[in-house]
Amino acid sequence: MTDRLYLYDTTLRDGQQTQGVQFSASEKVEIARMLDDLGVDYIEGGWPGANPTDSEFFNDAPASRATISAFGMTKRAGRSAENDDVLAAVLNANTRAVCLVGKTHPFHVREALGITLEENLENIRASVAHVTRQGREALFDAEHFFDGYADDPDYAVGCLKAALKAGARWVVLCDTNGGTLPHQVGEVTRAVIAAGVPGDRLGIHCHDDTGNAVACTLAAVDAGVRQIQGTLNGLGERCGNASLTSLIPTLLLKAPYAGQLQTQVTPEGLTGLTQISRRLEDILNRAPLREAPYVGTSAFAHKAGLHASAIIKNPATYEHVDPSFVGNERVIPMSNQAGQSNLRTRLADAGITVERDDPALARILDLVKQREDQGYAYDSAQASFELLARSQLGLMIPFFEVERYRVTVERRRNALGQRISVSEAVVVVGIGSERMLSVSESMDDEGHDRGPVNALWRALAKDLGPYQAAIDDMWLSDFRVRITGGGVDASTRVIIDSADGQGRRWSTVGVSPNIVDASFEALVEAVRWKLLRDGVASA
Repeated sequence: MTDRLYLYDTTLRDGQQTQGVQFSASEKVEIARMLDDLGVDYIEGGWPGANPTDSEFFNDAPASRATISAFGMTKRAGRSAENDDVLAAVLNANTRAVCLVGKTHPFHVREALGITLEENLENIRASVAHVTRQGREALFDAEHFFDGYADDPDYAVGCLKAALKAGARWVVLCDTNGGTLPHQVGEVTRAVIAAGVPGDRLGIHCHDDTGNAVACTLAAVDAGVRQIQGTLNGLGERCGNASLTSLIPTLLLKAPYAGQLQTQVTPEGLTGLTQISRRLEDILNRAPLREAPYVGTSAFAHKAGLHASAIIKNPATYEHVDPSFVGNERVIPMSNQAGQSNLRTRLADAGITVERDDPALARILDLVKQREDQGYAYDSAQASFELLARSQLGLMIPFFEVERYRVTVERRRNALGQRISVSEAVVVVGIGSERMLSVSESMDDEGHDRGPVNALWRALAKDLGPYQAAIDDMWLSDFRVRITGGGVDASTRVIIDSADGQGRRWSTVGVSPNIVDASFEALVEAVRWKLLRDGVASA
């Protein structure tokens, strides 16, 4: 027999409280569909009535297998649950489930609410009872529970029991400040269950202020809770919430959870996890965290020659799970630490077969080490490495030649008298006997200048003649700059991440004392790699 574990996602509510994050209603709908495809049990859509976007989402919420939940707070003191307009707005979202947050820490009851402990208990009881009378599934988020338990365990547990007695399906232990450590979460959770709160009615909601949100959540599961709350990629207030992107594969793939705890996520659903994680970052216009467990681009990257050699013989030597289980892939990067094992594996991944005794292998290794000494970083720019290797093996298709480029940045006043910057780029490329000249400004639809590199990209991608159709679905997703060396010998290294409509991502590198020149080198290589991978024939 296995215990059922329920996954409650709050990306659309708690995740939206991340600094700099604001979802549109359509983005919320897209994320909800992804979460439903993944197989979570609950999707918390937001706080109806708190802002127009959340209200619009509930009006347009997609049909889903997952239970859509609306979030709100317990009724305010001095009025009935039936006459509380804030609670009414939450219920008017007509969701199958309603999650109400309430105080369980006496300090917050007295200081934040300014009411008695008995009044707070009545607010919890009356609010949950009102929700259940409407035929909704009620959840109670016990805010600041672990701090409240440390102050007055009887009162904190009493709040949980009041919610359960009023009909709550779940009561959720919230580490709202994120300061509780895993062993404390485990001890308190076991004490709560021993005090008469059933584990199959308990949830856990952890924040990551000590970097322990995932560990705290697992400690609560070990102690008996059967609902997990978290967010995709660990989004959330301050340092974030427990990351479902880490928790879900751990629960499905790792002992003692695998085989002992059943979730709605299937192995097939789990293979979409990496794509979902990266799509969320695309929506946020952020670069994915390379080091993210399971789904990061570096999660299964093996840089050292010793590691790569062992991985070729048996991946289990340096991988704790098969990357394909979560939809990720193994990466054997090239760097000045690489040996021929890395090199042959990386070439094979690119579809290039080379004999073991081919002298080009030594030339490629020497060139990689030489260029990294100049500031290049091929472990972070796999596409550039592939182009370098193909050039040494005589497998590079020329496609086009950049004959010249120019970029200018002008500071001037617009029609309103405001001082603005305007970047303009000119790029001339040769394709066979033809010469293509393109000019572009880097102004967005709102009249803001996006800089000289953006202007160069727009000009380069504006007219590539016979290759234009192949790059129309390509865009730049990230841009990183680092100064290498120092003084008169300093150079600029630029790494550009690109993506296309086929779901591919790739990185290219450029190095020069001039940041614009380094950027343009990386841009050109990004386009050439795209043409190669699309199998475009040379014109």
